[in-house]
This record gives sequence, C-alpha cells and structure tokens, in this order.
Amino acid sequence: MADFINMKTKDGFVLSLYEAKPTGPAKAGIVILQEIFGVNKHIQEVCDHYASQGFHVLAPCLFDRAETGISLAYDDEGKEKGRSYKNKVQDFAISDISYSLALFPQTLPKIVIGYCWGGSLAWHMACAHDGLAGAISYYGGELPSHKDKQAKCPVQTHFGEQDATIPMDGVHDFIAAQPHHDHYIYDAGHGFNCDHRAQYNKQASQEASSHVILFLNKILGETNSS
Repeated sequence: MADFINMKTKDGFVLSLYEAKPTGPAKAGIVILQEIFGVNKHIQEVCDHYASQGFHVLAPCLFDRAETGISLAYDDEGKEKGRSYKNKVQDFAISDISYSLALFPQTLPKIVIGYCWGGSLAWHMACAHDGLAGAISYYGGELPSHKDKQAKCPVQTHFGEQDATIPMDGVHDFIAAQPHHDHYIYDAGHGFNCDHRAQYNKQASQEASSHVILFLNKILGETNSS
C-alpha cells in the first residue's frame, strides 16, 4: 500500500510524504531522501521496492517549503530548477527529516537512505541524529568536504568512479577519514542507481543493492540482539 500523506511539523508547516507499507509487520522504518529532482517516480519506485522487502518507508517532499508537488525531469532544466529549490529549503532539510523519522513507532529501528543531495543528507543525519540504526549514502557530493564529522550510527557509502561531480581524490580522502564504515566504489557515473537516468548502470546498481541488503541485515541483527 502506497500513497502521499501529510504531516504537520513542529513549526506548523504541513509537509507531504510518500508512504509505502509492507504487507506484514515492518522490519524497520526507512526514510528515503530524494535527489534534487523531487519525490518523483523513481523515488516512489525506490520506496515501493523497500516496502516489498518488508520495510515501512517514508519519503518526505523536502521541496514543499519552496513549492509543492515538485517532480523534475532528468535533464539540464530539471537540474537547474532542482538546485534552486534545494538552496531554498536546505536550512529546513535536517529538521524535516527528523520529523519524518518521528512518525515511526519508537520501537521500530530507523534507517535513512539517500541519493545525490539525499546522499549528502544521509551523512549529515548520521552525524546529527540520535537513535538511527544506520545510514546509507549514494553518491553524496558533500561527503568529502564533511569527512571529519563523526557518525552516531553505522554508515554505508556508494560512489561512482566516473562521477564527474564528485572528484575521486575527495572520495578517497573521505574513505581514509572514515575507515570504520562500509564504502564502495563502482565503475560508473553519478546517478548509476537510477534507471530513469542516462547514467544508469545496471551492474553497479545490482552490486550496490547486494551490499545494502547485507548492511541492513547486519545492523538490524545487531539492533534486535541488543
């Protein structure tokens, strides 16, 4: 079951979220963090996928504070508009993600998974938010410049070696600064996990998915045994 829902934040703003639920009891609550293209069809499909794997999933529409109903195309115009919206809502993103996490039952392990801008937000959440079971970042461009921050939960990162937007020197510096987390680099470009983009790389996407499954199983096993 999946649909958009509304949530009132502590400052009185009404934020929309895409929600996808599993057919049975949820193994954990996952907040999916959007690219700069909004909570579009791809992000909804990601949510549906994780719901089918037994997770309760939410994707907050982080652009809502600038404009509601944003779903942008993967082209130059979409990139330009997305960056503009991102700049307008950046200061609210962490708090809005935290509000979203609070919608899950307290007893449910909580995880964030982000892509592109959301990949950067996943790292920021891992460092700022207490109580996360884990965080997963796909091609987060801000990670190298925040390599000295310390996460409060296990983190897994995914980068493309051919990603022109995230220089490999910075990626290697980040990995060197964070050796106790899980890091993977693929022979792929930016956005390799999204099958709606020209940069989609099926092999890299499948390899990353297998690493994610192992990571989720590990952190949830540790959470349930504690």
